[in-house]
Amino acid sequence: MHEPPQVSQAAPCLPTRRRLLAGGAAALAAAPLLAAAPASDSYAATRRAAPPIDDACGPLTPERVLKYLVAGNRRWVSGRLVHPHQTVARREAVAAEQHPLATVFSCIDSRVPPEIVFDQGVGDLFVVRTAAQTNDGLVQGAVEYGIEEALTPLLVVMGHQRCGAVSFVVETLNAGREAPAHLEDVVEALRPAYEAAKPIPGDQVDNTVRAQIRLTVRQLRHDAILEPLEAEGRARIVGAYYSLDTGAVDFRVE
Repeated sequence: MHEPPQVSQAAPCLPTRRRLLAGGAAALAAAPLLAAAPASDSYAATRRAAPPIDDACGPLTPERVLKYLVAGNRRWVSGRLVHPHQTVARREAVAAEQHPLATVFSCIDSRVPPEIVFDQGVGDLFVVRTAAQTNDGLVQGAVEYGIEEALTPLLVVMGHQRCGAVSFVVETLNAGREAPAHLEDVVEALRPAYEAAKPIPGDQVDNTVRAQIRLTVRQLRHDAILEPLEAEGRARIVGAYYSLDTGAVDFRVE
Protein backbone atom coordinates (compact mmCIF):
# COMPACT_ATOMS: atom_id res chain seq x y z
CA MET A 1 0.00 0.00 0.00
CA HIS A 2 1.60 3.26 -1.13
CA GLU A 3 2.13 6.26 1.10
CA PRO A 4 1.72 9.81 -0.26
CA PRO A 5 4.72 11.68 -1.67
CA GLN A 6 6.97 12.79 1.17
CA VAL A 7 8.82 16.09 1.39
CA SER A 8 12.36 15.13 2.33
CA GLN A 9 15.81 16.62 2.49
CA ALA A 10 17.04 14.18 -0.15
CA ALA A 11 16.91 15.01 -3.83
CA PRO A 12 13.83 13.44 -5.49
CA CYS A 13 13.94 10.67 -8.05
CA LEU A 14 14.22 12.91 -11.08
CA PRO A 15 13.05 12.08 -14.59
CA THR A 16 15.76 11.58 -17.17
CA ARG A 17 15.49 11.11 -20.92
CA ARG A 18 16.48 7.44 -20.52
CA ARG A 19 13.85 6.91 -17.83
CA LEU A 20 11.15 8.62 -19.87
CA LEU A 21 11.94 6.64 -22.99
CA ALA A 22 11.98 3.41 -21.00
CA GLY A 23 8.21 3.65 -20.54
CA GLY A 24 7.66 3.58 -24.30
CA ALA A 25 4.36 3.36 -26.05
CA ALA A 26 3.26 0.48 -23.82
CA ALA A 27 2.47 2.99 -21.07
CA LEU A 28 -0.34 4.46 -23.14
CA ALA A 29 -2.28 1.18 -23.06
CA ALA A 30 -3.19 1.92 -19.46
CA ALA A 31 -6.57 2.37 -17.80
CA PRO A 32 -8.92 5.08 -19.13
CA LEU A 33 -8.76 8.62 -17.79
CA LEU A 34 -10.78 9.23 -14.66
CA ALA A 35 -12.58 12.13 -13.09
CA ALA A 36 -11.38 13.22 -9.66
CA ALA A 37 -12.97 11.43 -6.72
CA PRO A 38 -15.79 13.19 -4.84
CA ALA A 39 -15.15 15.00 -1.59
CA SER A 40 -16.69 12.12 0.37
CA ASP A 41 -13.62 9.94 -0.23
CA SER A 42 -11.88 9.05 3.02
CA TYR A 43 -8.49 10.53 3.77
CA ALA A 44 -6.98 7.05 3.96
CA ALA A 45 -8.21 6.23 0.47
CA THR A 46 -6.87 9.54 -0.76
CA ARG A 47 -3.43 8.81 0.71
CA ARG A 48 -3.37 5.32 -0.79
CA ALA A 49 -4.19 6.78 -4.22
CA ALA A 50 -1.06 8.92 -4.36
CA PRO A 51 1.84 7.07 -6.06
CA PRO A 52 5.21 7.86 -4.45
CA ILE A 53 6.87 9.56 -7.42
CA ASP A 54 9.73 10.77 -5.21
CA ASP A 55 10.43 7.34 -3.80
CA ALA A 56 10.41 5.12 -6.88
CA CYS A 57 12.76 5.39 -9.82
CA GLY A 58 10.85 3.40 -12.40
CA PRO A 59 9.85 4.82 -15.79
CA LEU A 60 8.10 8.16 -15.38
CA THR A 61 5.40 7.43 -17.93
CA PRO A 62 2.52 9.73 -18.96
CA GLU A 63 0.06 7.36 -17.31
CA ARG A 64 1.96 7.37 -14.04
CA VAL A 65 2.12 11.16 -13.94
CA LEU A 66 -1.59 11.37 -14.76
CA LYS A 67 -2.44 9.11 -11.82
CA TYR A 68 -0.26 11.30 -9.61
CA LEU A 69 -2.17 14.43 -10.65
CA VAL A 70 -5.53 12.70 -10.21
CA ALA A 71 -4.49 11.70 -6.67
CA GLY A 72 -3.40 15.26 -5.90
CA ASN A 73 -6.72 16.60 -7.14
CA ARG A 74 -8.55 14.12 -4.91
CA ARG A 75 -6.71 15.60 -1.96
CA TRP A 76 -7.74 19.11 -3.03
CA VAL A 77 -11.40 18.06 -3.41
CA SER A 78 -11.47 16.41 0.00
CA GLY A 79 -9.59 19.22 1.73
CA ARG A 80 -6.75 16.85 2.73
CA LEU A 81 -3.80 18.57 1.10
CA VAL A 82 -0.28 17.40 1.86
CA HIS A 83 1.46 20.46 0.32
CA PRO A 84 4.44 18.52 -1.10
CA HIS A 85 7.69 20.24 -2.07
CA GLN A 86 7.00 23.52 -0.30
CA THR A 87 10.02 23.64 1.99
CA VAL A 88 13.32 25.49 2.01
CA ALA A 89 15.04 22.15 1.32
CA ARG A 90 12.98 21.68 -1.84
CA ARG A 91 13.71 25.24 -2.99
CA GLU A 92 17.42 24.59 -2.58
CA ALA A 93 17.21 21.16 -4.25
CA VAL A 94 15.74 22.56 -7.48
CA ALA A 95 17.64 25.86 -7.56
CA ALA A 96 20.29 24.56 -9.96
CA GLU A 97 17.97 22.64 -12.30
CA GLN A 98 14.35 21.62 -12.64
CA HIS A 99 12.60 18.41 -13.64
CA PRO A 100 8.84 19.05 -13.63
CA LEU A 101 6.42 16.14 -13.84
CA ALA A 102 3.88 17.75 -16.17
CA THR A 103 3.04 20.82 -18.22
CA VAL A 104 -0.36 22.37 -17.52
CA PHE A 105 -1.85 24.79 -20.05
CA SER A 106 -4.73 26.54 -18.30
CA CYS A 107 -6.68 29.75 -17.87
CA ILE A 108 -5.43 32.85 -16.05
CA ASP A 109 -8.48 32.73 -13.74
CA SER A 110 -7.44 33.41 -10.14
CA ARG A 111 -9.61 30.55 -8.90
CA VAL A 112 -7.77 27.89 -10.90
CA PRO A 113 -4.13 27.72 -9.74
CA PRO A 114 -2.79 24.38 -11.08
CA GLU A 115 -0.25 23.83 -8.28
CA ILE A 116 -3.07 23.99 -5.71
CA VAL A 117 -5.66 22.17 -7.80
CA PHE A 118 -3.25 19.21 -8.15
CA ASP A 119 -1.62 19.62 -4.70
CA GLN A 120 1.90 20.09 -6.08
CA GLY A 121 4.84 22.22 -5.04
CA VAL A 122 7.98 24.00 -6.19
CA GLY A 123 9.50 22.47 -9.31
CA ASP A 124 6.64 20.02 -9.95
CA LEU A 125 4.74 21.68 -12.80
CA PHE A 126 5.38 23.84 -15.83
CA VAL A 127 2.36 26.14 -16.00
CA VAL A 128 1.31 28.14 -19.07
CA ARG A 129 -1.72 30.38 -18.48
CA THR A 130 -3.70 32.56 -20.88
CA ALA A 131 -7.34 33.69 -21.05
CA ALA A 132 -9.32 30.49 -21.75
CA GLN A 133 -6.17 28.71 -23.03
CA THR A 134 -6.01 31.02 -26.04
CA ASN A 135 -3.02 29.99 -28.11
CA ASP A 136 -0.55 31.71 -30.43
CA GLY A 137 3.00 31.06 -31.62
CA LEU A 138 4.67 32.37 -28.47
CA VAL A 139 2.38 30.38 -26.17
CA GLN A 140 2.76 27.24 -28.26
CA GLY A 141 6.52 27.63 -28.07
CA ALA A 142 6.28 27.69 -24.27
CA VAL A 143 4.21 24.50 -24.33
CA GLU A 144 6.68 22.85 -26.71
CA TYR A 145 9.53 23.81 -24.37
CA GLY A 146 7.89 21.99 -21.47
CA ILE A 147 7.56 18.75 -23.43
CA GLU A 148 10.65 18.75 -25.64
CA GLU A 149 13.29 20.50 -23.54
CA ALA A 150 12.15 19.85 -19.97
CA LEU A 151 11.00 16.29 -20.72
CA THR A 152 7.59 16.49 -19.05
CA PRO A 153 5.75 13.35 -20.18
CA LEU A 154 2.26 14.79 -19.72
CA LEU A 155 0.56 17.92 -21.10
CA VAL A 156 -2.80 18.84 -19.57
CA VAL A 157 -5.03 21.40 -21.33
CA MET A 158 -7.40 22.54 -18.56
CA GLY A 159 -10.47 24.71 -19.02
CA HIS A 160 -12.90 25.49 -16.25
CA GLN A 161 -16.48 26.13 -15.24
CA ARG A 162 -17.91 29.65 -15.71
CA CYS A 163 -14.81 30.93 -17.49
CA GLY A 164 -14.90 34.73 -17.51
CA ALA A 165 -13.03 35.07 -20.79
CA VAL A 166 -15.39 32.67 -22.53
CA SER A 167 -18.42 34.44 -21.04
CA PHE A 168 -17.11 37.75 -22.37
CA VAL A 169 -16.54 36.32 -25.85
CA VAL A 170 -19.97 34.66 -25.99
CA GLU A 171 -21.70 37.87 -24.92
CA THR A 172 -19.65 39.94 -27.38
CA LEU A 173 -20.28 37.68 -30.36
CA ASN A 174 -23.96 37.13 -29.54
CA ALA A 175 -24.43 40.91 -29.44
CA GLY A 176 -22.42 41.48 -32.63
CA ARG A 177 -20.14 43.95 -30.86
CA GLU A 178 -16.45 44.66 -31.30
CA ALA A 179 -14.21 44.18 -28.28
CA PRO A 180 -11.89 47.01 -27.21
CA ALA A 181 -8.13 46.99 -27.79
CA HIS A 182 -6.45 43.57 -27.58
CA LEU A 183 -9.56 41.93 -26.18
CA GLU A 184 -10.53 41.62 -29.83
CA ASP A 185 -7.60 39.18 -30.18
CA VAL A 186 -9.13 37.05 -27.42
CA VAL A 187 -12.48 37.13 -29.20
CA GLU A 188 -10.94 35.99 -32.48
CA ALA A 189 -8.90 33.28 -30.78
CA LEU A 190 -12.05 31.85 -29.19
CA ARG A 191 -14.31 32.28 -32.22
CA PRO A 192 -13.73 28.69 -33.50
CA ALA A 193 -14.83 27.28 -30.13
CA TYR A 194 -17.82 29.64 -30.09
CA GLU A 195 -18.87 28.50 -33.56
CA ALA A 196 -18.35 24.82 -32.69
CA ALA A 197 -20.50 25.12 -29.56
CA LYS A 198 -23.24 27.35 -31.00
CA PRO A 199 -25.45 24.51 -32.35
CA ILE A 200 -25.15 22.44 -29.16
CA PRO A 201 -28.14 22.66 -26.80
CA GLY A 202 -27.58 23.66 -23.19
CA ASP A 203 -25.34 26.22 -21.52
CA GLN A 204 -23.59 28.12 -24.32
CA VAL A 205 -20.70 29.29 -22.15
CA ASP A 206 -20.01 25.82 -20.75
CA ASN A 207 -20.29 24.26 -24.20
CA THR A 208 -17.81 26.81 -25.53
CA VAL A 209 -15.38 26.09 -22.69
CA ARG A 210 -15.45 22.39 -23.52
CA ALA A 211 -15.14 23.07 -27.24
CA GLN A 212 -12.09 25.21 -26.57
CA ILE A 213 -10.47 22.41 -24.58
CA ARG A 214 -11.09 19.91 -27.38
CA LEU A 215 -9.89 22.24 -30.14
CA THR A 216 -6.72 23.15 -28.23
CA VAL A 217 -5.91 19.49 -27.54
CA ARG A 218 -6.45 18.70 -31.22
CA GLN A 219 -4.23 21.59 -32.30
CA LEU A 220 -1.42 20.57 -29.96
CA ARG A 221 -1.63 16.94 -31.05
CA HIS A 222 -0.79 18.11 -34.58
CA ASP A 223 2.09 20.33 -33.45
CA ALA A 224 5.27 19.56 -35.42
CA ILE A 225 7.26 18.85 -32.23
CA LEU A 226 4.57 17.31 -30.03
CA GLU A 227 2.91 14.95 -32.53
CA PRO A 228 5.89 12.59 -32.98
CA LEU A 229 6.59 12.57 -29.25
CA GLU A 230 3.03 11.46 -28.53
CA ALA A 231 3.23 8.86 -31.30
CA GLU A 232 6.39 7.44 -29.68
CA GLY A 233 4.68 7.22 -26.28
CA ARG A 234 7.14 9.74 -24.82
CA ALA A 235 4.39 12.27 -24.19
CA ARG A 236 0.63 12.41 -23.83
CA ILE A 237 -1.73 15.36 -24.36
CA VAL A 238 -5.03 15.29 -22.47
CA GLY A 239 -7.94 17.66 -21.98
CA ALA A 240 -9.39 18.44 -18.57
CA TYR A 241 -12.32 20.42 -17.13
CA TYR A 242 -12.15 22.01 -13.68
CA SER A 243 -15.27 22.56 -11.59
CA LEU A 244 -15.20 25.76 -9.54
CA ASP A 245 -18.01 24.38 -7.38
CA THR A 246 -16.43 21.07 -6.38
CA GLY A 247 -12.71 21.53 -7.10
CA ALA A 248 -12.72 18.32 -9.16
CA VAL A 249 -10.83 17.95 -12.43
CA ASP A 250 -12.58 15.76 -14.99
CA PHE A 251 -10.28 14.28 -17.64
CA ARG A 252 -13.22 12.84 -19.62
CA VAL A 253 -13.61 15.88 -21.87
CA GLU A 254 -13.05 14.33 -25.29
